[in-house]
Amino acid sequence: MSFALGVSLLLVMAANGAPATTLAIGAASVVMFAACWANAARLLGSASALRFVVIAVGAGWFAEQMGSTHGWFFGEYDYTDVLGPRVGNVPFVIPLMWFALTYTGFVMANLIVWHAPLDRAQGVGPAVLLSFLAAMIVTAFDLGADPYFVFVLKAWIMVKTDGAWFGETVQGFLGWMFVAFVIMAAFRLSTRGPAARVPGTFTARHALLPLGIYASGMVFQMIYGHPVEIRSIAPFAMGIPLVCAWAGLQRWHATGGVAA
Repeated sequence: MSFALGVSLLLVMAANGAPATTLAIGAASVVMFAACWANAARLLGSASALRFVVIAVGAGWFAEQMGSTHGWFFGEYDYTDVLGPRVGNVPFVIPLMWFALTYTGFVMANLIVWHAPLDRAQGVGPAVLLSFLAAMIVTAFDLGADPYFVFVLKAWIMVKTDGAWFGETVQGFLGWMFVAFVIMAAFRLSTRGPAARVPGTFTARHALLPLGIYASGMVFQMIYGHPVEIRSIAPFAMGIPLVCAWAGLQRWHATGGVAA
């Protein structure tokens, strides 16, 4: 359903003469969002997957709306028309990406710590720790993505342009850490207990989707990253958690690799 709605919106945008870059970003975001939602439904069950979507999309939109209007979390900035139609001040693709990226971080953190796509701990402490790790994984992606979106695509304009990270402010990345952490901590703490476990079948093959999304982002940054230093940073910032998650996946696969 989310994919059909997204395609319908893209068709409307195309009919109104949206630029090719806008359509490409919109299409990629919709496909990634729909794929992650379907994957989450298989891993978590439809109800928990929907809860994750609502938390991530809602919190992501709120953070971006407050950021673009009041400078909260990420510093002061203004979106351009590059990312297409908006909900309030926020392009519709941005909240979709918040879900896709936090879900990817969620699965990778579990694979790194527990060698399984779902964590096995029930306490608040492990939930906070895993949420912090997942937020670091998400922010590692943003280290290369943000400069590209700002300086190449010009998807948004930062008020302060002399920040310590290739012109980006450190506040922006602290904001990513905080918002990603809040999303995943809220989801984890709202789904504790046996009822949150996998009701269907999720195999190692299904776990390749979030890993593949993260890997594709890393490869893109290695080829097209801007400034050029990002191309050397990406394989370490994103590659280390990716390799650790891959090792966890292999361990899970070797011990059965099926959650049911």
